[in-house]
This record gives sequence, C-alpha cells and structure tokens, in this order.
Amino acid sequence: MTNDRFESRLRIFTQLCKERGIPVTVQRRAILEALLDSSEHPTVDDILTALRLRLPDLSHTTVYRVLELLIELGLARKTCSPGSQCRYDANIERHHHLVCLVCERMVDLEDASLNDIPIPDRRATGYELVDYSIQFRGTCPECLRKQKGRGTPRK
Repeated sequence: MTNDRFESRLRIFTQLCKERGIPVTVQRRAILEALLDSSEHPTVDDILTALRLRLPDLSHTTVYRVLELLIELGLARKTCSPGSQCRYDANIERHHHLVCLVCERMVDLEDASLNDIPIPDRRATGYELVDYSIQFRGTCPECLRKQKGRGTPRK
C-alpha cells in the first residue's frame, strides 16, 4: 500500500470514529496500522504478535474487537476458510484469493473476469446476496518446493 493511501485510510478511520463518537485510542490506531502494513491477510494472533513489543498489554479480545469495528466501519474484511483461523484484509475492493492447503497462506488474486460472474438467483435459497469473493485452494510454490525436496507425493 502506498504511503498516500495508508495516510488516507488513517484519516478516514479518524473521521469515521469522530462521526460515531468512538475514541481513537492508541490500540485502535496501532491495530489498523498493522493491518494496513500487512499483505499477508493476518489473523488476530498475527496482529497481536506484530504489536506485542509496542503494546505489551494488548489482548486477543482487544485485537478481535478492533478488527470487528474496522469491518463495521467498512475499512476491513474478514475472510474465513474451512478449518483455518479467520484472516483480515485491509483491501476492501472486490478481489479473490489463493489459499494454500498446507501452510494456509492466503494471497490476493486480481482477475477482472472473476468480477463479472453473475450473482445466482437467490429465490431457491432465500438468501439476500450482496457480494461475493472466490477462493481457489491448492498448494503454494513454497510448499510445493518443500514437498518435492522431501519426495513427498503431492495431494
């Protein structure tokens, strides 16, 4: 993320908090900064680890609550994969993901053709569909190299 975009997102956060009467605490700002700095789709634990030296009293509960606040404010998204911890993403534009089944690494996939998939007819399910993202699951290049180095057959 460019420095201008980073600063812009911090200003938007401050403005949204001000409009809603939410204090901009050191912890809230630090958690947003950690999320904006990460391209790895961090978990609550990842953010807690990144901030542990700077904010030694920071708790899992605080990180979780602040991330949920960021989602509510429209500044982050939560992405969950079956059998994995939820991950958080500061990229709020429509995009898709590649997920490694071995190490659980998640990377963004930008593909405009995936953005044009029509939302299915909701009448059969009763759901009110408003958005979608696609996850492709497989094995990342690093895990493939490790598997080939050990002679482990590919799943």
